[in-house]
Amino acid sequence: MHAITFAHPGPPEVLAWSDTAAPAPAADEVVIDIRAAGINNADLLQRRGAYPVPAGASPILGLECSGTVSWVGNAARDWKVGDRVCALLTGGGYAEQVAVPWEQVLPLPRGVDLVDAAGLPETACTVYSNLYMITGLRPGMSVLIHGGGSGIGTFAIQWAKALGVTVVTTAGSNEKLNRCAALGADILINYRDTDFSKQTLLATGGKGVDRILDIVGADYLVRNLSCLALDGHLVIIGNTGASADPSLPLRSLMMKRHSVSATTLRARPRAQKAAIVKAVRENVWPLIESGRIAPVIDSVLPMSNAADGHRLLAEGRTVGKVLLRVP
Repeated sequence: MHAITFAHPGPPEVLAWSDTAAPAPAADEVVIDIRAAGINNADLLQRRGAYPVPAGASPILGLECSGTVSWVGNAARDWKVGDRVCALLTGGGYAEQVAVPWEQVLPLPRGVDLVDAAGLPETACTVYSNLYMITGLRPGMSVLIHGGGSGIGTFAIQWAKALGVTVVTTAGSNEKLNRCAALGADILINYRDTDFSKQTLLATGGKGVDRILDIVGADYLVRNLSCLALDGHLVIIGNTGASADPSLPLRSLMMKRHSVSATTLRARPRAQKAAIVKAVRENVWPLIESGRIAPVIDSVLPMSNAADGHRLLAEGRTVGKVLLRVP
């Protein structure tokens, strides 16, 4: 088969569409003929040599895909050849085929294009597992979503609004904030010209927000905690800012009864991923099929142009997902 490979870490130019071995699936896996794959920040980090591949995972980039089931192992369940699906991967999405545990596969949501569906699994599973399963976000609460124009952000805004939550979001341009408003965000903050923590406190009457979903990490830690309400929960899913980790202000955490979680999805054990995918299928897929949540797609490029996709995402001007389509 063909896949995007690279011989050594480096800039986008190291990525090449080349011949490589087809996957050798296990009995409890299915093989998907890939139609499209989503680009995530983890892919850019791995390409640069800054994200070690988990043990046993494919070294090929790509943590989510859509396509058609072409083979089903005799120990796999629920799926048959010809099913149109999307899947949460541990790697291997930038290719013509991928083998994936059957529990990490999701049906194509009704009303969603097969290519567009490639932008759903990683975002949906990340948002739901962190904001609902970990922080317990519930109707009537408030949440601050950083990076509202990102793939994660555009999905999180829609899901939180469907849940009945007040949404505060940050983005780096007024154009992005306008897109966030169209998705339902209630309070819009341009982090380039406004201190988001002060603006969040102002907008909430000094109370702060109940939950925060943060993709920035270390650089935002102190400011996040300063605008987190009593009994609030901060969940960190990225560390794109500083290289050094700051100290946690333990006294403040204790006095305000704050909770802080830091998670990644890719390296979770198979059983945890299966539980997340099952919960997403039961609780999030109906919202997509009813039209209350839609994948936000910025660009779709040929998979052979993966380098261009990486450059596009790195520029920071996209709103929603960048996808790679198999020729």
